[in-house]
Amino acid sequence: MSKNAEKKDTYRLYDRQTKTWFEVTPEQYAEIDRWRTNLRKREQYHHRCMCTRNKWWLCDGMCLDCQFHAAGNILSLDAVQEDEQGEEFSLLDTIADKSLDLSGLPDSMLAKQILKEIEELMPEALKIGSFRLQGMTDEAIAREIGISRTTYRSRIDKVRKVLRKKYGNDFDF
Repeated sequence: MSKNAEKKDTYRLYDRQTKTWFEVTPEQYAEIDRWRTNLRKREQYHHRCMCTRNKWWLCDGMCLDCQFHAAGNILSLDAVQEDEQGEEFSLLDTIADKSLDLSGLPDSMLAKQILKEIEELMPEALKIGSFRLQGMTDEAIAREIGISRTTYRSRIDKVRKVLRKKYGNDFDF
């Protein structure tokens, strides 16, 4: 076999951290090259990779450690900005708080409101509550109300998700 034919079957990858070349099979090289090319293109699209073509061989997918990495088109919500009057603010300050202020409601009114919403989301909720108080398992409750256990769990999870979104993450039932 000639020296040129031998070279075509030999592929090498460079490891920046150890500053070492590793020989790999053509299949391994193709897989790694496809992965890092896709990653580099995605980073370049977002203006975070400023790697020149003659340095692509250095790419190992560790973008945050790369000398060609840039901030790109990402802006932190905590970054301090300045408005027209010269006052400083962060973008996080400009986001409206969508959580409900329920602190002024008496506990009984709040409980009634939540129960009403649960009843609207899941009509069999009162039955389920009484079955849970009796100590029944999820499977037994699902069988009792005539649905499968997975349907029962998905409905419970849906109600929980809606209520957490409305009343905050500390809400649990």
